[in-house]
Amino acid sequence: MSGPGVGFEYPPKEVSWLKRDVLLFANTIGCTVDELHFLYELHPDFAVFPTYPIILPFKHTTQEVIDFYASQNAVTIPGVPKFDSRRVVDGQRKMVFLKPFPATSAGRKFELRNKVIGVYDKGKAGSVVENQQEIVDKETGEPYARIVGSAFFVGQGNWGGPKGPATENFPPPEGKKPDAVAIHQNSAESALLYRLNGDYNPLHATPEPGQKMGFGGAIMHGLSSWNFACHGLLKEIGGSDPKNIREFQARFASPVKPGDKLITEIWKTGDVKDGWEEIRFLTRVDGGKVCLSNGRALMKTVEKASSKL
Repeated sequence: MSGPGVGFEYPPKEVSWLKRDVLLFANTIGCTVDELHFLYELHPDFAVFPTYPIILPFKHTTQEVIDFYASQNAVTIPGVPKFDSRRVVDGQRKMVFLKPFPATSAGRKFELRNKVIGVYDKGKAGSVVENQQEIVDKETGEPYARIVGSAFFVGQGNWGGPKGPATENFPPPEGKKPDAVAIHQNSAESALLYRLNGDYNPLHATPEPGQKMGFGGAIMHGLSSWNFACHGLLKEIGGSDPKNIREFQARFASPVKPGDKLITEIWKTGDVKDGWEEIRFLTRVDGGKVCLSNGRALMKTVEKASSKL
C-alpha cells in the first residue's frame, strides 16, 4: 500500500526490562495469587505475561518518568501534518506472540523497530496513524513480538489525505451465549498505577486533558483495558498458561473511567487451524457501553482454567 508517510521507518530504539518491570505489569493488569508464575520471580515456571511488550514502545530503556508529549513528538512523519499528541487516543491493537520473552533483558540487546503502514484522513473527526512495531533481538534479528496498532488524533483531519480501507470486523457469534465471562473491577487509582509501567500520558492522570477532549476528565488507558481483557481470556479459557495464546487484538470503542467495572464476554468459535482456535470477545463497562469491540484471539483452550502453583 502506498500513500503519505507509508513505509517511513522510525530510528530503531533500544528497549530493556527487568524482572521488577514484568512483576509490576502483572500486578497492574489483574493477575492474582493463583497465577503466581506471573507474580513471583522465584516460581519454577516464572513467565512474562505475553502482552508485556505492549509497554516497551513507551518505556524504551528508562526506569524514570517520561515526558509523554515530548517523546511522542520526537520524530515527525514526512509528508503528513505534524499531529498534536495532546489530543490522541488509541484506535486498535493487534499483537502476535512469536517467542516467549525472557524474564529480563539483562545481558542481551533488544530493539524496537517501528514503521508507518498508513496515515488516514477521517475528516472533521481526526486522523489515524497506523504502525507496525516489532521487538527484535538485535544480535540475531529475530522478532519476539509484532504489534500492529493505530492512534487516533482527535479533531486533526481535513488535510486531504486518503480515507483508508475499511477494517475487518470480528463480531461475536450471533445468538450464542458466551462460553466464559471475565470481570475486572477498576479502582479510582487504577490508571495511576498502570502508568508506572511506562505509559505516562497525562490524559490518564489529571482531568484537564480529558476535559479539553470532551471526556469530562481523566480516562483509563485504552491499553490497560486491552490488557485486562487479555488476562481474562488467558485465565478463563487458557489455563493461565502463556503458551496458550498466539494472537490478541481489539478495537477501542469508547472510553473507560477510573472505577468502572469491566465485563468481558468470551466465545469459542470452534474454528481451529494448526492447533489454534479463533476466540471472539467484547468488553463493556458494567451498565454502560462496549469499550473493546472487534475482539479476536488465537488460543489453545482448556476445559477448565487451572492455576500453576
